[in-house]
Amino acid sequence: MKPPRLSPFLWLCGALHVLALLALLYRPHDWLALLLLLVLLHGLIAVAGLLPRCALLGPNLTRLPAAAIRRGEVAITIDDGPDPAVTPAVLDILQHYGVKATFFCIGERAAQYSALCQQTARAGHAVENHGQRHRKQTSLFGPAGWRREVGEGQATLQRITGHTPRFFRPIAGLRNPFLEPVLQQQGVFLASWTRRGYDTRVRDPEQVYARLVRNLAAGDILLLHDGNAARTADGQPLILSVLPRLLQELSRRQLQAVTLPQACQPEQTAAGVADA
Repeated sequence: MKPPRLSPFLWLCGALHVLALLALLYRPHDWLALLLLLVLLHGLIAVAGLLPRCALLGPNLTRLPAAAIRRGEVAITIDDGPDPAVTPAVLDILQHYGVKATFFCIGERAAQYSALCQQTARAGHAVENHGQRHRKQTSLFGPAGWRREVGEGQATLQRITGHTPRFFRPIAGLRNPFLEPVLQQQGVFLASWTRRGYDTRVRDPEQVYARLVRNLAAGDILLLHDGNAARTADGQPLILSVLPRLLQELSRRQLQAVTLPQACQPEQTAAGVADA
């Protein structure tokens, strides 16, 4: 197995740690200054892990590739499902508008509602890895914890759908330097988003919709939720109020919603699929 390719930022952090150790050997009386330097460095690493769209810890798909932008594509990604009370209605809306989306599913929920997860895949949507357990402390995991969270999620979703996920999204996009080597070993890619509506917290569909369509353009990756969806004042899952309007707006702007795997195909391959 090839060793993981670390980002230049992590190589720099490693080099600074070595230099700090050497400086401590030669100037032990400066230990406090060196300690403060290392604290600041680790603080910077932590901040990088707290920013979902940051690429300092490794490759991060925050926007669709240039070829997808030229084709006028956007990607709708839907997290935290499957949810038996919401996902079927989401699938009906997508079918009505003839749109394919990417569902980042939690492994345990996919196993609990396997028929619904299979239905999602059979409808032509991409089912991708949102972790096996979706625990809030995931960003504190070491290598073994990430291997379980990513690897078990891969195995669960592959067993249920028959397709191996190509993308992984941690809970809230939070991570640490131990994740990227695991993703490389598993052959999956970190995917975040360009814009989100905060539809797990905001109860007003107008606010969520406005956030999603503000400066909406080809290449955007949009984030919505079928699992853990906030409810409107009348008790409706918020995504069900926002999604139809969003799809109508995409059509008005002549933007095509595709799955992440479709968007990341080489231009000539995608053209061939479209012609088929």
